[in-house]
Amino acid sequence: MLNGGEIFVLDMGEPVKIYDLAVSLIKLSGLTPNEDIQIEITGLRPGEKLYEELLMGEEGLQKTAHNKIFVAEPLNITMEEIKQKLDKCNILLDKENTNLEDVKIMLKDIVPTYHETEKNDNSIINN
Repeated sequence: MLNGGEIFVLDMGEPVKIYDLAVSLIKLSGLTPNEDIQIEITGLRPGEKLYEELLMGEEGLQKTAHNKIFVAEPLNITMEEIKQKLDKCNILLDKENTNLEDVKIMLKDIVPTYHETEKNDNSIINN
């Protein structure tokens, strides 16, 4: 399967709830959940996600000989292209009259998969 430089993505099966995992680990240790060891649900901390996206839609998956191992096709971009985009970004950020919309446009150019969503409290969350 190896040619060098591949990005392998594993099919990890169905998602597991962290609470259920904690209960199982406590029981496997011979203890009783919420008696011997308390499980406290605290909620998400800033920046935490409920789901992890392992692969962007732009990166296609190719099958391998094993049905649970795939190879990702990374986006093709050269180091020179990255340097040029970062130079443009630095020039924009050095301007005194740069506004948030200009920065968002630049981010979308540098990272094509960048998008923003609004939370209920109208603050911007960048993904």
